[in-house]
Amino acid sequence: MPAAATPRRARTSRLVRTLAAAGTGAAVLALPIIGATSASAATPAVATAATISTTPAGYPNNLDGWIRESLAIMAQKGIPGSYNGIHRNVIRESSGNPNAINLWDSNAAKGIPSKGLLQVIDPTFNAYHVAGTSFNIYDPVANITAACNYAAHRYGSIDNVFGAY
Repeated sequence: MPAAATPRRARTSRLVRTLAAAGTGAAVLALPIIGATSASAATPAVATAATISTTPAGYPNNLDGWIRESLAIMAQKGIPGSYNGIHRNVIRESSGNPNAINLWDSNAAKGIPSKGLLQVIDPTFNAYHVAGTSFNIYDPVANITAACNYAAHRYGSIDNVFGAY
């Protein structure tokens, strides 16, 4: 019994799709040249300043903004630390994930897993919480600021921390 033949798409349909895509791309590229002020719905939306997510304090709602906001609070409270020291430790501890949780180390085995950007356990977070920040351990700014407050008391500064602490 011969194998059933699968229908082949005509080459013209691929050619038509390619030309349509190229035409759309050319139109988008031509907009700035011809002075158009808007594009059709087919073009992707561009984020404006009004649509960029920010923290309540006005910092970008990303790792850079969280560190900068924490540093501003730390400066007001006299807590030492630098952007590079915080960033280095955040990347090592959580890879920048504010919802990170360690469920396998000795703290987790005791029922108090490390949480957040700088992998703080609840008792440490509560003891070194900084007034004016959230009481949510997963809040990036609260987590960074409490961890830096702890590091300042224990090591002099987060800048002096180069491993698990």
